[in-house]
Amino acid sequence: MHRQTEMTQNPFLQPYTTPHQTAPFDKIKNEDYLPALKEGLAEGRKDVQAIINNPAKPTFDNTIVALERSGDLLGKVASVLFNLNSAETTPELQKIVKEASPMLSEYGNDITLNEKLFARVKAVYDQRASLKLDPESATLLEKSYKRFARNGANLDEKGKERLRAIDKELSQLSLQFGENVLNETNQYTMVLTDEKDLAGLPDFAREAAKATAKQKGKEGESTPGWVFTLQAPSYGPFMQYADNRELRKKLFMAFNGRSFHNDKNDNQAIIQKIVSLRYERATLLGYKTHADFVLEESMAGSKDKVQSFLDELVTYARPAAERQLAELTTYAKAHGFTEDKLQAWDNSYYAEKLKKEKYDLDDETLKPYFKLENVLNGVFTVANKLYGITFKERKDIPVYNSEVKTFDVFDKDGKFLAVFYGDYFPREGKRSGAWMNDVQGQKIENGENIRPHIVNVCNFTRPTDTKPSLLTFYEVTTLFHEFGHGLHGMLANGKYESLSGTSVPRDFVELPSQVMENWCYDPEALKIFARHYQTGEVIPNELIEKIRASQNFLAGLANLRQLRFGLVDMYYHGQKPTGETVTQIENKVDSVANLFPRVEGVAFSPAFSHIFAGGYSAGYYSYKWSEVLDADAFEFFKEKGGLENKAAADSFRKNVLEKGGSEKPMELYKKFRGREPSPKAMLRRSGLIL
Repeated sequence: MHRQTEMTQNPFLQPYTTPHQTAPFDKIKNEDYLPALKEGLAEGRKDVQAIINNPAKPTFDNTIVALERSGDLLGKVASVLFNLNSAETTPELQKIVKEASPMLSEYGNDITLNEKLFARVKAVYDQRASLKLDPESATLLEKSYKRFARNGANLDEKGKERLRAIDKELSQLSLQFGENVLNETNQYTMVLTDEKDLAGLPDFAREAAKATAKQKGKEGESTPGWVFTLQAPSYGPFMQYADNRELRKKLFMAFNGRSFHNDKNDNQAIIQKIVSLRYERATLLGYKTHADFVLEESMAGSKDKVQSFLDELVTYARPAAERQLAELTTYAKAHGFTEDKLQAWDNSYYAEKLKKEKYDLDDETLKPYFKLENVLNGVFTVANKLYGITFKERKDIPVYNSEVKTFDVFDKDGKFLAVFYGDYFPREGKRSGAWMNDVQGQKIENGENIRPHIVNVCNFTRPTDTKPSLLTFYEVTTLFHEFGHGLHGMLANGKYESLSGTSVPRDFVELPSQVMENWCYDPEALKIFARHYQTGEVIPNELIEKIRASQNFLAGLANLRQLRFGLVDMYYHGQKPTGETVTQIENKVDSVANLFPRVEGVAFSPAFSHIFAGGYSAGYYSYKWSEVLDADAFEFFKEKGGLENKAAADSFRKNVLEKGGSEKPMELYKKFRGREPSPKAMLRRSGLIL
């Protein structure tokens, strides 16, 4: 009876009575997750067993579609749990995730390693030529078959058991990696009590540091205090503006030494274990390396193509980066720098000063024009002009934190499209960076188009006692970027959730987000939202031209930095593990893709969450790959009217945003653009070629 009472009170196990059946965050308690998850696992297994026991001949509907529809409750619980573990975690929630993660891994393996289920899937796949399926259904059939074939269905029992053990361990290691980075980020504070140490810092950075000191209780009644953290809105401005070089070095060492201290939060051994297990898993499945396994299903298609792509971009980026670093060094020496070489903690500082001198432009000048609420309304307006969609804020949708904003999204005909959640400020329970998730995916089931619930999570400059949240231009581009991912989810219009929205190959998923970034440099778009927060003045043309002129400032160095990350990712995952230390591996890549002197005591791999705690292993190259796509795509928008180019917007919506992963990405791109993408557009835009 006690269990029955628990189940009837568990919000996951009741019909949601919230607007649009959104997750009842206000009612969900930590003790609800595991019981609901276990119920979801049980229901999912029943669904799968019903497919296996079906006496009818295997068909697309009774096997492939039935499998696609299985495990609804499980997906509902897991989506909330893992969203909150990233955006609003606690030690208790982390324990729940650690218990849940291997259960989910085992469930997935129970499906893909089930011989009888695979036999039914294979029976349908073998008759695919005669089924006359539409392209989306044909894609689902192919991906369903590959889901089994690529994940151990053809292994013997010994191999299957080893695969289960590997997957279970990897799920735990990935979680531990992320927790260690979060711990290191949250634990560090740099407390300053002498105002002289703030020299060079603009008012917005000082005020934010004062607010952080107050929040963290570091401000005494008689002694002023300023606290700087490793969160991006605190770390970035300090590195850009602080005149005190030793303090810049101190903060740099802390940020780039995260999880690299041989203590309880150290990730070096975890990296070695993850890389080894991924390699073992790939070879167990018949692939040479983890990269070969991952990239088989990518737009790029192969490890060799990715490596060649990165190597080729280095040949363009490195000479440009060398010229730019020489220019930066000359400038620094002319302004008091006395050493032969700039160190990594000098880069942002002198880059900001050189940019100010060349373009008369800095964040202090721009931030008043980028009030968060105005930028958010601006991105909504850009989306409206392109796709006809509108946003209406709601106050009655439950949220997991009072800072989260919620909106109804409507199509141009007034039809409901999606729920949009915006979560924009750093908190101790939120991991760093910015991302998009969904709490409910889109699908068409029983004739009903079930619309998605999309989340954008960022870590932007907080409001202070005297100013609203005023964004740096980098934060503006980040908001537009994540909103592009959000559009990919909100406008999804597929039959099957596993192919819907952002369920596309990793090197295609960044296309919509990076296309949206381009509007931040567009004069027409900027004038929509860039208004002075005090006077309401529209951003002057002079400032717009400076933003555009500075777009490629130090682009060679910026490109080389991204290529460095991609090359390290491929070094870890594109060969048999070498046994080299993190430092040795980074040194090898740095000989090609880093121009700054090596610094003892720091490494970026131990906090490289994208590839060790996220989904980007053997996939970090996709940011540069997608830049090729987005530069080429945006040229199409600009050719015929920019925001007024309805033909480009309609084609992009129809063939990219709505289609998700329903067809091969290159085919979808060609339908949108009329041809394959040209890398020259990206190289031109970055100033790497004329």
